Amino acid sequence: SMSSNNYKRNHYVPEWYQKRFIPSDGRESKFFYLDLRPDKIPNTVKTRKSILRWGPKNCFTEEDLYTVKLGRWENVDIEKFFFGRVDRDGEKALKYFTNFQHPSVDHEAFRAFMNYMSVQKLRTPKGLGLLSQLCNSQNRNLDLITMQQIQDLYCAMWTESVWQIADASGSKTKFIISDHPVTVYNRRCTPLSKWCQSYNDPDIRYVGTHTIFPLSLDKIMILTNLS
Repeated sequence: SMSSNNYKRNHYVPEWYQKRFIPSDGRESKFFYLDLRPDKIPNTVKTRKSILRWGPKNCFTEEDLYTVKLGRWENVDIEKFFFGRVDRDGEKALKYFTNFQHPSVDHEAFRAFMNYMSVQKLRTPKGLGLLSQLCNSQNRNLDLITMQQIQDLYCAMWTESVWQIADASGSKTKFIISDHPVTVYNRRCTPLSKWCQSYNDPDIRYVGTHTIFPLSLDKIMILTNLS
């Protein structure tokens, strides 16, 4: 049916989040979207352009990424209900932290923000790839079920981290996003080390790991694990 088709094209970086990174200068609502692995053009030796001008609808999306399949039976409940809730609560929480002022306290926003960040780290192709390595599974259905069971996997560690919000409003250079927006950096884990290869990120349990998450063009959240 038409309605279930709406849930089959899955954004692993939600459109509402992407829109927070489009300048509000009234020009067209498109990104410069860099494709690191452009497709080959059929029947030629050429590849497609690597820099594209695309709107949020076309960015960071994959057909049936979250559809559970058994034979010819398909179920889109994960996109509809699970991500529906995560995104609804997450959007409000992101607004709260983007405009955060001391000594404001909002427990609901804090909980929703932690859950959103954790799910965002798990829901990308890279996150799901890591999950299938951890579960030792070749089964996407199993990975999706695991993702829901461990959706708050990272939250305890992040709660105990040092929180910092950096602000670029005084700078001409703004924050950008990638296909894996909850980014992890540890200076002892070099890009070619085993911690960073394939689907891996440096572990947030390692001392000195920074979890870096852009909130908007001007604000970025940095959570540092000082153990």
